[in-house]
Amino acid sequence: MSAVGLEGIDQAVQQAHIWINEVENRLGWDSKPRAYRLLRAVLHALRDHLQVNEAADLGAQLPILVRGLYYEQWQPGKTPVKERDLQGFLDRIDASFTPDPIDDTAKAASAVFGLLSDKVSAGEIDDVRNALPKAIRAVWPPA
Repeated sequence: MSAVGLEGIDQAVQQAHIWINEVENRLGWDSKPRAYRLLRAVLHALRDHLQVNEAADLGAQLPILVRGLYYEQWQPGKTPVKERDLQGFLDRIDASFTPDPIDDTAKAASAVFGLLSDKVSAGEIDDVRNALPKAIRAVWPPA
C-alpha cells in the first residue's frame, strides 16, 4: 500500500519495472538486473550519439525513473560522440557487459530500440532515428 501523497513515486517505480520487464521479455532473458543494465547501456549510447537538443527531446518522453537513468552521468558538452560507426556504438554497450558478454549486441540494442518505438511518440522516434548514422539506424527495427 502506498503512503498518502507518494502515489507518483509508486507509479514511477512501476513504469520502470514495466520497461525492464519488456526488455527482458523481448530477449527471452531471465535476469531483470541484466535487462536493466542493457536498458541503461543502450540509452546512454543512444543519448551520447545525439545532439544535445535531440537528446533532451527524447529524454522528455521517458518515464521519470527511466529518464533519470538516461541522464545519469551525462556530459552534454561531450556529445555527440566523435565515433559514429555501429561498432563504436555496440562497443559502448558491450562495456557494461564485460563479466557476462551479450551474444548478439546488435540484437539486444534492437530490442531496446523496439521498446522505445512502442513507448515514445512516432514523431520523436523519427527525429532520433534520422539523427543517427545509417549503420546504427539499420539496427533499429521498422515501426
